[in-house]
Amino acid sequence: MTDLDAAATEELHDVTVHVNGVPRTARVPARRLLSDFLRHDLELTGTHVGCEHGVCGACTVLVDGQPMRSCLMFAVTAQDHRVTTVEGLCSAPDARPCATGERMNPAQQAFAECHGLQCGFCTPGFLTTITAYLEENPEPTAEEAREAISGNLCRCTGYQNIVKSVLRAAELRSERREETYAAPAATRHTASADGEAPR
Repeated sequence: MTDLDAAATEELHDVTVHVNGVPRTARVPARRLLSDFLRHDLELTGTHVGCEHGVCGACTVLVDGQPMRSCLMFAVTAQDHRVTTVEGLCSAPDARPCATGERMNPAQQAFAECHGLQCGFCTPGFLTTITAYLEENPEPTAEEAREAISGNLCRCTGYQNIVKSVLRAAELRSERREETYAAPAATRHTASADGEAPR
């Protein structure tokens, strides 16, 4: 029996994964990798597959907010978990419109501003890794930023601008949070000036 024949007769499982905030269901064999589930079953091709051994980091996605190599995880084990791919970063609460009108989260905007990518193949893995890292360490030093990205491989950039991107993303994240907290205060001030009681 060939591998093709084996795949055709393999038992299929219904898998429902919350991907980028939306429940997505597909029937897959037990050995279907999460990376293949995302790319082939759900057609979310932003997740790239490089080494297929969990070394390069190109396939990194967020599973319940934590970075995970999707080439090392089976789709069936992601059942009922929250998965965020690079496509989902632009719909995150801290995503903002950029000059082109697209929404970008801080890491995406920082990569654009600091020229953190060249060929772009490794970029989705860096973006998801950095997004999760800044949740844990919102004010990294350059040395800490370099350590944070050390598990992701890039063959083009030499990493200097990626480190700069991490630091810039931290700045953007802080600025956006300040804007969010300042908005209600401004609303209260305006209401008081109009003679209404502050809320």
